[in-house]
Amino acid sequence: MILESKLPFKYLIGIVKYELIIVLLVGIITHFGAIRFTEFLPEMPLTIPAFLGTSISVLLSFKMNQSYDRWWEARKVWGAIANDSRSFVIQLQSFLSSDHTDIIKKVSYRQIAWCYSLGRTLRGSLNSIENLDHLITETDQGQISKHNNYNLAILQLTAADIKELRSNNAIDMHGHIHLQETIIRMTDSMGGAERISKTVFPSSYRLILHFIIYLFVVTLAISLKGTNNIFVLPLLLLISVGFFSIEKIAYHLQDPFRNLPSDIPVTDIAKTIELNIRQLLSEEITRVESKVNDYFIM
Repeated sequence: MILESKLPFKYLIGIVKYELIIVLLVGIITHFGAIRFTEFLPEMPLTIPAFLGTSISVLLSFKMNQSYDRWWEARKVWGAIANDSRSFVIQLQSFLSSDHTDIIKKVSYRQIAWCYSLGRTLRGSLNSIENLDHLITETDQGQISKHNNYNLAILQLTAADIKELRSNNAIDMHGHIHLQETIIRMTDSMGGAERISKTVFPSSYRLILHFIIYLFVVTLAISLKGTNNIFVLPLLLLISVGFFSIEKIAYHLQDPFRNLPSDIPVTDIAKTIELNIRQLLSEEITRVESKVNDYFIM
């Protein structure tokens, strides 16, 4: 997630550098071509690029709104995951007696592992439980590795443990129902995150938007053929960097698990969940601050 107070200007330029190179080339060719062949070209009134600029603004506004709604939906999903993970441990401690400390710790650690594993899966990891040996038992890892969906397998193991506790009368029916409801909510959150990750935006919309921006550059360059060359190309670049920066930011936001600076900070959220759960278990732990890569956290 990008940190508002540390966003460098080079980031905005870096994400649109290739588009700006194309704009520069198109601007040079169009502007000097219009000057060279001015007698063959009709006058291009500024109302035409002005109309295109307005159209681009409307399209960008729509795309940004849609992309941010999608990003915010993903953030709410992970907020629910954090809340349910903490609530789950508190429920275990409330419904089970002090004689079941070991099973509470085992299930709680497994819940921490689930948070890390889900975040890794959403970012494309093929082995999301790698290096989680300190949180998942060897027996559990063997069971999980048999599944295609490791995260679902982790929740299944937790549900099986809750069922066994109920069979042994370690928890009453009331506690069993509440714990199962929490597991169901976490499953729903997992499904919501997977849906966001796997649903793509139509690529044709982005291609058309790029085409209109380049068309705007062409028409504006022709309209300004009588203007001093020193001002035309910088003006084209300045206007274009605004359009393309907004478009690229929206493009990154529409997939909040792309493993980019604009991502939902799932790893940082998982670390916070781990800290909270370990403290609920009365473990002494010092929070390890998330690594801040200049202007974002992951």
